[in-house]
Amino acid sequence: MLSLKDIKNDLPAGIVVFLVAVPLCLGIAMASGAPLFSGIIAGFVGGIVVTLISGSNLGVSGPAAGLAVIVLNAIDSLDNYEVFLAAVVLAGIIQLTMGFLNAGSIGYYFPSSVIKGMLAGIGVIIALKQIPHAFGYDAGFEGDLAYLQPDGENTFSGIFNAFNFVSTSAVIISVVSLFILILWDQVLSKKGKVFQIIQGPLVVVLFGIGLNLFFSNLTPELTLSGNHLVQLPVAESLSGFARQFTFPDFSNALSLQVVILGFTIAVVASLETLLCLEATDKLDPYKRISPANRELKAQGVGNIVSGLIGGLPITQVIVRSSTNIQSGGKTRLSAFIHGVLILVSVMVFPQVLNLIPLASLAAILIMVGYKLAKPELFKKMYQSGWNQFLPFIITIAAIVFTDLLTGIGIGMAVAVFFILKNNYHVSHAVTQTETPEGKKVYRLETAEDVSFLNKGNIMQTLRKIPEGAKVEIDTTRSVFIDDDVRELFENFKDTAIQQKIDLVILERPLLEQPEASVYSPLQERPMES
Repeated sequence: MLSLKDIKNDLPAGIVVFLVAVPLCLGIAMASGAPLFSGIIAGFVGGIVVTLISGSNLGVSGPAAGLAVIVLNAIDSLDNYEVFLAAVVLAGIIQLTMGFLNAGSIGYYFPSSVIKGMLAGIGVIIALKQIPHAFGYDAGFEGDLAYLQPDGENTFSGIFNAFNFVSTSAVIISVVSLFILILWDQVLSKKGKVFQIIQGPLVVVLFGIGLNLFFSNLTPELTLSGNHLVQLPVAESLSGFARQFTFPDFSNALSLQVVILGFTIAVVASLETLLCLEATDKLDPYKRISPANRELKAQGVGNIVSGLIGGLPITQVIVRSSTNIQSGGKTRLSAFIHGVLILVSVMVFPQVLNLIPLASLAAILIMVGYKLAKPELFKKMYQSGWNQFLPFIITIAAIVFTDLLTGIGIGMAVAVFFILKNNYHVSHAVTQTETPEGKKVYRLETAEDVSFLNKGNIMQTLRKIPEGAKVEIDTTRSVFIDDDVRELFENFKDTAIQQKIDLVILERPLLEQPEASVYSPLQERPMES
C-alpha cells in the first residue's frame, strides 16, 4: 500500500519527475519510430501500474532509451505496430515468469565499482547530451544516451554543432535556471521549510514558461516555439483522446520473429531494470534494499498492460529515478504521483505543458548529471585503489563512448579481470623457516576456496621449493579445492620423491582429528601418522 505520511516530500518530487519524464517519453517514442502517444502510455503505466506492484521505494519506470534501437528495428521489420505490441505483451509474460523463477538475483552479481561507474557515466552523458538543448539546438531527441546519434552526429560533435544554432533566449533561460537551481540547492533549501517543499526545478520550469511568454509579448523574435518546447499530442475531445490508444494484433503472436523479439525485449529490459534497481538502492539516502524478483514481476505486469493499450516497453530508468531521489522523494508515492500527472496532463492540460521550454528541462538534467558524477566520487574511488578505480573509470568512459549496456559490459569485463587477478594471488599462504640443522621448511596453507584459477600460482610456488627441503601442505581450512588443484598436489608427491623432499599433506578433517599423509623420499607409499 502507498503511504501518505511523506507526501510533503513525495508530492513536489513527483511533480519534478513528471516534468522531466514527459519530454523523455516523447523523445524515446520518436527515436523508436513509434507513435508519440505510445511513449506517454509507457510513462503513466510505468508510474501507476508498476509502482503499485514494485517494492522499490525510489525507482521510477517508463520507456527506456536502451530499447529504442531494438524497437525501431522491430517496427521496421514487422511493418506492423499492432504485431509489435503483441511482442511487448509476450515480453511482459516472460518477465513475470522470470520473477517467479527468482531470476532477479542476477543483479546482485554486479560489482560495486561497475554500478558506481554506471551512475557516474550516466551523470556525465546526461549533462553532455543536455548542453545542445541548453543552447537551443534541439535536433536530438530527449532521453538519448548513446554516443552515436540517429541524426549522424555523436555526443561531442552534437555539442560543437550546437554553437552554429545558438538561441539567445534558450541560453538566457538555461543559464538563469542553473543559477536558480544552484542557489536553491546550496542556500535557500537551508533557510526554511517552504524552500524544501517547493522544489527548485519547479520554480525553474515556471520561470522558463513565464520568460518565454514575456518574450512573445515584447520581443517576438526571441520567442521559443516548435521543437524548442515540449510537444505533447493534443486531443480535441475525450473520444479523440481514446482513439490514441492502439491494441495488439495477436494473430502472429507465436511466429518465430515475434517470439524472438519478445525474448529480446524481456532480457534487455530485465537487465536494465536490475542494474537500475541496484544503482537506485545505492543512491537511496536510507539504504533500503529493493526485492529484485518482485521488481521483475512488476515490470512484467507493466509491459503486459503497456502492450495491451499501445505503449512502448517499460524498464526502471535511472534518469527519472535519480531525479526523484535528488528532488527529495522518500517513498513509492512520488513515482505514483508522477504517473498520475502524466495521465491527467495528456487528458486535461496538454497545452500548458507545451509551453515548457526544453532549455529549462536541460538545466534540471544538467544538475541531475552533475550530482551523479560529483568530483568527490572520483576522488573517493581513486583512493580506494586501482582494483576499484579502473573498473569505475573504464565503465564511465565506455558508457560515454558507446551506450549504457555496452558500457556496463565493458566495465564488467574489467572488474572480472581484477577479481580473477586477486583470486589468483589469495589462493594460499607460504611461510618459510629452518630446522636447527639448517634444513629449509616450507608451510603452504590453502585458502578457504581454491579454484582451478589458482592452479598456476600454486604450481609456481611448488616449483621454487629446492631439493632436500621439508614441505607441509595444509588444506584443513579449505572448504572447497578444485580437482585440478588436488591433481597438482598428487603430482607433487612424485616430485617430492625425485627431489628428496619430505612432504606432509594435512587433509581436511573428516572426524575429530585431521589426517596427515606423510610422503618420505625413501618410500613411494604414504604412511599414516
